[in-house]
Formats: sequence, C-alpha cells, structure tokens
Amino acid sequence: MYDTILIPTDGSTSAMRGAEHGVDLAAELDATVHTLFVIEEATNPWNRESLEGQMDDAEAYGKNQTQEVADMGEEVGVEVVQETEIGPNIPKEIMEYADEEDIDAIVMGSAFRGSLGGLLGSTAEKVVRVTDLPVMVVSQNP
Repeated sequence: MYDTILIPTDGSTSAMRGAEHGVDLAAELDATVHTLFVIEEATNPWNRESLEGQMDDAEAYGKNQTQEVADMGEEVGVEVVQETEIGPNIPKEIMEYADEEDIDAIVMGSAFRGSLGGLLGSTAEKVVRVTDLPVMVVSQNP
C-alpha cells in the first residue's frame, strides 16, 4: 500500500509523536521512512550573529532531529532516509520533497493550533490543503 512514508519533523513534542506513529506504521507495512527537517530561509537584520552561523546551527539541529527519527526506525528495523532542506516556505518544501522522492504518504504531528477550526497546526494544515497524498496528522496529546 505505502512503500515510502515521509515524516517531517521540527523536533517538537508533537512532531516526535507523529514520528513514532509514522515509524510504527512503516514497520507494519515494511515501508521506508524519509524524515525531513526544513530550515526556513529568512534574514534577521536585528540579530548580531551572522546568518551563516545561524544556518550552521539550524543544519546541526535538523540533523539531530532527523537522527532521532532514524534511531526510532533502527529500533524496529525500518530503513530511514534523513534529509535537511532549506527554503522560504516549510509546507512547500515538504511537498516538493514528497514529489521528488515519490512519497506515498505523509505522517506528521500537529499541536492543533492552526486556523482550520483550531484543529491542525499551521504547517500540517497547509500540507493537508495542498497535497493529493494521504496525510495522517497525529495529535501531540496521547
């Protein structure tokens, strides 16, 4: 049914809960997981730290977050592909990655703070609205 599952992560509690669910689903389906951390490309003229230094920090953080998902996968025998992307729009980067990698489904966590009746976090809401892929949104609450 699903051979490849994309699990976007930002390291939040809700994202990690979504990752746990996505990895478990992949284990049941013998699917490969792709985990993606997107660095939102922006400039901050008020920050004294160099933009290059900020990007280095963000990339290191992203690699740590995707490694956590990879470690979850290793525990249950699921192959995990780790990726960090940089772009001006996180939901757009998620969708472009899904398209480029022929992803079959997306599993992501949400803190449920968005505008869609207060039901979805803003990134999850935007992904659900623009994709034709199946998207499973997992609540941060157990």
